[in-house]
Amino acid sequence: MSIVKLNNRGVKDATAFGSITGLGNLIFISRSTASSSSSVSITSGINSTYKEYIFILNNLHPASDNQHFYVNFRDGGSDFDASKTTTTFFSRHKEDDSGASLGYDNSRDLANGTGYQDIYFDTGANASDECGSGTLFLFSPSSTTFVKHFISVSSSYGDTPRAYHNFMAGYCNTTSAIDGVDFKFSSGNIDSGVIKMYGITK
Repeated sequence: MSIVKLNNRGVKDATAFGSITGLGNLIFISRSTASSSSSVSITSGINSTYKEYIFILNNLHPASDNQHFYVNFRDGGSDFDASKTTTTFFSRHKEDDSGASLGYDNSRDLANGTGYQDIYFDTGANASDECGSGTLFLFSPSSTTFVKHFISVSSSYGDTPRAYHNFMAGYCNTTSAIDGVDFKFSSGNIDSGVIKMYGITK
């Protein structure tokens, strides 16, 4: 086993990582802009072309205060109701430095449930700068052999001024292909925001 020594040029030119180009490239697929939208449904472009998809969630602002931002998946048919098992935890810190916490949140996970899953929660809307942003990774959605794993990491502004760092992961418990993803707030519209979808080349 050989040891590779790196210097600044080696990192810059990436020549020391012989297979770094094999990590794949991001390929832009679609952009969905919300404007007083009840949800953002992405029902095209999710297929066997890529084994990994990334959804970039950018400054999603709810129309109503204190809202959860949700995701669900379509496994054929017309409904977003794929069975999911998930786990979620978060950290938070108040803007006035009066309190902070870190913990698992078993009220926001699912045990083979078909309902919508929290990505982040308690999002403010009373001020125009209150919003949430993050990513959602979806792996091998077209597989008809394995369950479909997903991971989300996000940052959000609470309804009382505080920063949230949210972590959620799980799997769609089905061997049917996932062909659609739906995003929405728990109540009211998505006042504004952008969701971009990318595929990762093999």
